[in-house]
Amino acid sequence: MVYDRTMTRTAHTPTSPEKQMLSERVYTHLRHAIMRGQYAPGVALKPQDLSRQHGVSLAVVREALVRLVGEGLAERLTNRGFAVPAYSDHRWQQIGEARRTIEPVLLRMSIERGDVDWEGDVRAAHHRLARTPVFTPEDGEYYSEAWAEAHRVFHRTLLEGSGNPVLLETFDRMWVASELARRWSAYRDPDRDGIDEHRRLEEAALARDPDTAADLLTRHLTLTTAALAEQESRHRP
Repeated sequence: MVYDRTMTRTAHTPTSPEKQMLSERVYTHLRHAIMRGQYAPGVALKPQDLSRQHGVSLAVVREALVRLVGEGLAERLTNRGFAVPAYSDHRWQQIGEARRTIEPVLLRMSIERGDVDWEGDVRAAHHRLARTPVFTPEDGEYYSEAWAEAHRVFHRTLLEGSGNPVLLETFDRMWVASELARRWSAYRDPDRDGIDEHRRLEEAALARDPDTAADLLTRHLTLTTAALAEQESRHRP
């Protein structure tokens, strides 16, 4: 009888399609719940409780939690547990500083390297953003899901002309972390004209004006960081 090592390894592999499907389900549920504020900042995410809640194994839950840690939507505790990130001014200042450091550089690279297809993508992304309602009744005090996605796509499209996937992955991680802060704050700044800020960004990028575009993006990010920091101060006891 021939001993089939390949079949044996496959039958006992911990990354089976069923486990991946369950992990994806738990991850999607937790991600949405955290972004919607259903878990308070700093609250523990206990694998045992989540395992019972979702009817899955601890291994499945931990796999989902590790993914959330990678996105900045959960943190590992010193005792090897997990928790939702704390709502801290220092955290948002660090995220804002990182974005102001990296994104204007990426935008300059996009303007230098972007082709006609990139220009068309930027126009389309801005068109969608400008025509998507920022707030809707079903989303309550939060930015609408549709607007949040259109906002992300516009900012990422501006940078995609750089052609650097490593830097774009860094942008993706920073965006998720800053979006969490934005969702928690649910701030509305009546003194800001976000539509005009995004329009000017599009115009400067398509005019191939890297200095103006980088300055506009830096100011845009600075204003957002300042607004989130102000909101955080209101949450302090």
